Parts: sequence; C-alpha cells; structure tokens
Amino acid sequence: MIRDTILILEQDQASQAQLAEIFQDRYKILQVSTEKEGIEILRTSAASLAVVLVNLLIPAKDNFQILQRLSEKKFLERIPFIMITGDKTQKYEKKGYEYGIVSYIKKPFYPEVVRQLVDNVVQVFQYKVQLELTVKNQTEKLKKQNAMLKMMAEKQKHANEVMIDSLSNIVEFRNLESEQHIRRIREFSLCLGRSVMNLYPEYELTEEKLDVIGWASSLHDIGKIVIPDHIILKAGKLTEDEYEVIKSHTTKGAEIIERVIHLDSQMFCDYAYDIARHHHEKYDGNGYPDGLKGEEISIAAQIVSLVDVYDALTSKRVYKAAYKTDKAFQMIINGQSGTFSSKLLKAFTEARKDFEIIVTKYCDD
Repeated sequence: MIRDTILILEQDQASQAQLAEIFQDRYKILQVSTEKEGIEILRTSAASLAVVLVNLLIPAKDNFQILQRLSEKKFLERIPFIMITGDKTQKYEKKGYEYGIVSYIKKPFYPEVVRQLVDNVVQVFQYKVQLELTVKNQTEKLKKQNAMLKMMAEKQKHANEVMIDSLSNIVEFRNLESEQHIRRIREFSLCLGRSVMNLYPEYELTEEKLDVIGWASSLHDIGKIVIPDHIILKAGKLTEDEYEVIKSHTTKGAEIIERVIHLDSQMFCDYAYDIARHHHEKYDGNGYPDGLKGEEISIAAQIVSLVDVYDALTSKRVYKAAYKTDKAFQMIINGQSGTFSSKLLKAFTEARKDFEIIVTKYCDD
C-alpha cells in the first residue's frame, strides 16, 4: 500500500487548518482532535500513513501520556511521528526523542520549513522501510540457498560415506576380517580422538576434524587389497621377505588414496593418505615405512596406530586368539606392542572404559 496520507492529531483547530493547508497539494489529510480518534485511525489505516503530526497536549493534563500509550501499541515503530509544540526547552524535546519521536514542528509554523522537514522525515523513513524489506528478502533468499547447499552437502557426505564403507568392506572381505572390524576402528578413533582433544588443546582437534579422522581411519588398511593371498592369509609366521611385502600395504594404501580415490573433501583425502601411510610408525622411530619419530607423526596417525593395535589384540585373527581387554590395555601401556607418546597413553587411559564398551557393542560373532 502507498503511504500517501498525513494524520494531524491536534486539538487546536487553527493549527490543524494551517498544517492541512501546507500539505494538501501533496498528501491526503486526516485531521482529528482527540487521542481516541487518532488511535482508531492508526489502528485501521496505519499502512497508508506517511507521517503523523501530533500535539501531546490532548487534553493538556495528559502531557506525555499519549506518547506513552502510542509507544506501548508499537505505532512509533511503524510510522514516523513528529511532535507539534510551542515548548522550546531541551528537556521537553529530549523526552520526546526517548519515546521515539523523530523530530519537532515548533509554533509558530513556517510553511517552507515545515514542508521540508516532513519531506525529509518521510523520505528517510520510506528508505528505511525499503531497506528493511530488502534485507528481509535477501535474508530469506540466503536461508533458502543455505538450506539447499546444506542438503546438497549432506547428500554428498552420505555418498562419500557409502563409498568409504564399500571400500572398507572390500578390505575386510579381502583380509577375511569381521564386518565389525572397521566399525570398531572408527569408533575407537573417535573415542581416543575426543579424549586427546579434551586433554591436549595444542593438537587443535575439533569435532569436525574428529569426524573426518573417524571416516579416514576406515581406509587405513586399504593397501592390503594388493597383497597376495598366500601372504595376507598365511596362518603361520611370515618370512622376512613376506613381512616386507606386508609392510608395503602402507605405501600402497597411500598411493591408492592419492591416485584412485577422488572425493570432494580435501581434508578427508589428506587425513586418509596420512593415516594409511603412517599408522604403523612408532613414537620411538622404530616404525615403518618412513621411520618417523615423535611428533613427526601426525596426531591422527598416532591415534589410529594405537587403536589398530588395540583392536588387533582384542580380536581373534588367523594367527592368534583374542586377548581380554584388561590384558590388551596393559600390553599397550607397558610398551609390549610398540611405543606410544605419554600424552596418547594418558588419553587412552582416560578412555579405557569407553573402549571396553565398544569392544562389547561391536564384538565379532
């Protein structure tokens, strides 16, 4: 609706007439003499009002009470109000501004000044309304776009997760491992990662990073798909040459991730490559394939290294029976299964009970 009307709320008939004459060639004019009449027009015709010119002294005993009631009804937020006054004190003007009056018209009226002042107020208010409407429309548009992008991202994430699950299932099938192995590795990684995040902020882990590390851990052994059957499935002790072939699953896995697996998440690809290549590195430098030592090993690879050892100890394999969780915990803490950092061992100790819950929840049939 076009705002083309001025409401004059003034008890003095002469002042009403003078103001109406100033604006009658440019606006529709509504003139009332009482607060009740003014509020009725505001209630029914607010959308058409460009500005309200109001004299507070209606009746004189009310003083600022009419402005208080108008403010309570939210009219001053929707329409610009200009006060008509003969009072020239700063205190009087300040109180009006505090209620939300945008300006003053002072008696006696000077038509050109009054006309320009009202025009300025109307233009600024209309610009404000248009700006607010534009912002609202843009905000709604952005919300819809963000919702669409979020939905697309969720779909892509789901597609990525399906592909990761499929690849990890191939590895499990190839190695004759249980279908729960990858699930345990993922859950262990999240559990230990969250413990590290809470204890050691210097690693700058976040929930988002942990989620990616959890999924990336699913591909830690993907390089084993290129290891020959007679070696990967051998029940007895490996020869030195066979062990070297087994160790190559780290570099082969990193190569597969780098050259074959193409996902839209660079963070995932980086973590997956690092974990596949370095999850057999040891904190004392006695791991493989690169002999990394200490904090040269990323915290992601350190986490997956420990949980991979824990899962190997607590699971039945073709070459061994499963250890009890207490025994597996002590073997890792005592360094019987390789060296881990003191920080990682503390985080592991803090998460011990949660690890045992995961073992029970995702046990092999």
